[in-house]
Amino acid sequence: MPYISTRGAAPVTAPEAIVRGIGPDGGLYVPTSLPRLTRADFAALALLPYPARAARALALLLDGFSEDELLPMANAAYARFDTPAVAPVAALTERRYVLELFHGPTLAFKDMALQMLPHLMTASARKTGETREIAILTATSGDTGKAALEGFRDVEGTSVTVFYPLGGVSAVQEKQMVTSRGKNVHVAAVKGNFDDAQTGVKALFADPAFARDMASLGKTLSSANSINLGRLAPQVAYYLSAVADLLAQGRITWEEGVNICVPTGNFGNILAAWYAKRMGAPIRRLICASNRNDVLTDFIRTGVYDRRREFHKTISPSMDILISSNLERYLWELSEGDCAQVRSYMEQLKIEGAYTLNEMSKVHMRSAFFGGFADDGATAAAIRRAWVRERYLADPHTGVAFSVSEDYRRETGDATPLLIVSTASPYKFSADVAAAIGVPVPEDAFDAADSLEQATGVPAPQAVKELKSLPVLHTRVCEKDGMGRAVLDGFADSQ
Repeated sequence: MPYISTRGAAPVTAPEAIVRGIGPDGGLYVPTSLPRLTRADFAALALLPYPARAARALALLLDGFSEDELLPMANAAYARFDTPAVAPVAALTERRYVLELFHGPTLAFKDMALQMLPHLMTASARKTGETREIAILTATSGDTGKAALEGFRDVEGTSVTVFYPLGGVSAVQEKQMVTSRGKNVHVAAVKGNFDDAQTGVKALFADPAFARDMASLGKTLSSANSINLGRLAPQVAYYLSAVADLLAQGRITWEEGVNICVPTGNFGNILAAWYAKRMGAPIRRLICASNRNDVLTDFIRTGVYDRRREFHKTISPSMDILISSNLERYLWELSEGDCAQVRSYMEQLKIEGAYTLNEMSKVHMRSAFFGGFADDGATAAAIRRAWVRERYLADPHTGVAFSVSEDYRRETGDATPLLIVSTASPYKFSADVAAAIGVPVPEDAFDAADSLEQATGVPAPQAVKELKSLPVLHTRVCEKDGMGRAVLDGFADSQ
């Protein structure tokens, strides 16, 4: 199965796409075809432990990797999760279920892919004959950063540099990143928002002078953001796994299927669910849940993507995004592989700040997706309802999904079983969760975790309890036009 860039660059293999991260033309690598699974395939998948499920799914998605080769990688990747199920599905009422993706070492769904990516990256380097150090550059809106730092920490032949928006992540998220250990990890705060950091990373990939600087140091660039095929593929696996569980447990039928509500800002998580649907999973409607930065809601409802709007800092900071990178992959699909059309959309977005789909594309998108958003008030109210009615403790991103899924059912009357994706531990956002359910909130974010645990009886993860006393190891701050220099300075400091 060849992979091509959404903007038309020559086809590559999966290992080449993983090592490169992004196409030479700035496009994202997409599969030219997808395998199709049957009802029997899902029944067989349900009999396997999660690492074996992931290995089977990845073997289908990534040419050049066998299931036997992938299984030890998956076993190692998911060994540090706090439940053998890795990505368990919890049952609520009214035929609603929660896919919990926060049981990894950094307590967020990014662990599902970023514990696997270093294995895929180093294997891909061997397969492609790449002998230079792979320098990972990543922008984060909160959770990707720590997951990348943890995943690539001290992995031979790699280094990782993470940029996060100064003042744009939670106190716990920031402390997780700036206390990261490892001889090959670097962290820098960018004076700007996430879109500035993400745009800066993309610009470095396209900068020939920066590429020469890196080559002179014996390094080649790649990415751990969801623009990397090796990040996206493991996300498809957990949707296939969840559907297999729901079918095997009799919670959904093949004929009725399931709707999935995903809180997302960069569109990667919900795109993975869409790929699972394309692969034969009985997924009916995909509900795209945004916070007050509702650019995706407007796009799905109107067909106009317009980033020229006020940027809001919210209690769900990992979704504080106005430029959704992975949407480009979906645009390629909507355009039926018309790379020229995708290039036109991306050029319009860069120059004019907006683009508009044609009428046929709008119809196709609305048949697959529903878009909705929840502001901070609606998010807090949804967190409170989930706790009071069902004793389910949700973080703010999951709270957004709870709120939007309720709006969806109320607006459409659709009673199809519903899977809500929970993307982070509530203890990564203890103060906001405590405030939402009426628990007194101490000033210190780490004391808030103790207060929340005492009030609810839901155990706080040890990783959060330890954070308060960990020493800060990374203090670098840079301007948004100084990110390249920050990368090079980081390498110099580690010599």
